[in-house]
Amino acid sequence: MNKVVLMGRLTRNPDVRYSQGEKATCVARYTLAVNRRFRRDGEQDADFINCVAFGRQGEFAEKYLKQGTKIVISGRIQTGSYTNRDGVKVYTTDVVVEEQDFAESKAAASSYTGGYQQQGGYANAPEPQVAPAPTSRPAPSEAVSDGFMTIPEGIEEELPFI
Repeated sequence: MNKVVLMGRLTRNPDVRYSQGEKATCVARYTLAVNRRFRRDGEQDADFINCVAFGRQGEFAEKYLKQGTKIVISGRIQTGSYTNRDGVKVYTTDVVVEEQDFAESKAAASSYTGGYQQQGGYANAPEPQVAPAPTSRPAPSEAVSDGFMTIPEGIEEELPFI
């Protein structure tokens, strides 16, 4: 099984092109900055994952996604290679996007002030926002909402905030 689920912010606006031919297909490429859970001294805070969306998913990216937008994607990993102008074989790894959704509200996105500037393949991702711990447990009949999904009753495992 080849399945990937990622949540991160776009490092730049999507690069959108259309294939040639009778049935032109939209191809949108963007890079997601995905925060790492743990960090060793001297290591970067995030991984930068190349993503490609085709057809309707590409059109969605062109219309709604921009630098700094926090999204959740699911798709598959695809590897490939090509020979560049200097005759050197270059290997590639991309996530082919099958689904993409917003991971925050418009209001939260507009208040986001961080930025991603890739320099030589490295960038400093902002520190993840951690929600304060609840002061009391809800009644067993109530569902707990973390702002992203509703957690049904009876789930005792604490989920990390990204």
